Amino acid sequence: MTAPEAESLRVRPTPPRRSEWRTQAPVVAVVALGGALGACTRYGLTLAWPTPPGAFPWVTFWTNVGGCAVIGVFMVLITEVWAAHRLIRPFFGTGVLGGFTTFSTYAVDIRRLVDAGRPGLGLGYLAATLCAALAAVWLASVAARRVLIRRQR
Repeated sequence: MTAPEAESLRVRPTPPRRSEWRTQAPVVAVVALGGALGACTRYGLTLAWPTPPGAFPWVTFWTNVGGCAVIGVFMVLITEVWAAHRLIRPFFGTGVLGGFTTFSTYAVDIRRLVDAGRPGLGLGYLAATLCAALAAVWLASVAARRVLIRRQR
């Protein structure tokens, strides 16, 4: 008995089928569209209310906290209230709210505060944003559930 050829034992990955791409293309498209809308809205807010150098970045702070609160309500709505179309969550949750909330700008703001000689404020901003964003998503989801329970009675 001879050993099988090493070449025949290798598992070759199968390339993705066209039908798999066709089912994923709409998801990618709505995430991109939603992300563009969310990011443009956020950018518009920063243009309307610019942050002076070395100052607390209130616009980014409230954008992140408000966006997280909306995420909390949205997730309760689409998981516990109504069956959403398969593209609603990627469009609004991942796209719009992902583009609107801006934790990359949050990191840049912290760096700017440190570079401006305000490391204490940068550290405070880091902690305050994290705590407020987590609290916002939790409180908004709890509040949304309470409102929905009252409506169902």
